[in-house]
Amino acid sequence: MKFLLLVHHNETRFAAMSDTVKRDLLAESVRLTHELHANTQYLDASPLKPSATGARVRVRDGKASITDGPFTETHEHIAGYFMVEASSLQQAIEIATRIPGARLGYVEVRQVLEIDGLPVN
Repeated sequence: MKFLLLVHHNETRFAAMSDTVKRDLLAESVRLTHELHANTQYLDASPLKPSATGARVRVRDGKASITDGPFTETHEHIAGYFMVEASSLQQAIEIATRIPGARLGYVEVRQVLEIDGLPVN
């Protein structure tokens, strides 16, 4: 089963961290991806640019409405993701506990609904 692990944390607090701490967190995440890859569980992972750099797109009655970020009234934003292969929700949760971002905020664990007919990478 595929799971999307969405990493949420406070962008303001993250931005205030030293470059050394940020590099260490990234290096730890990269090591985790290599461990997952060795166990054939890694599918994809990446940090995301800050929410202020994105856009929200809505279409109502055929008309598009675009809003610049940030998008939520929360202090925690989606900071990145891991896409993993896991045998169960419990195994995906165990992987989520190893993501450095879980120490800064939280990791949302969601099973991916696989649909026939979609292109495969």
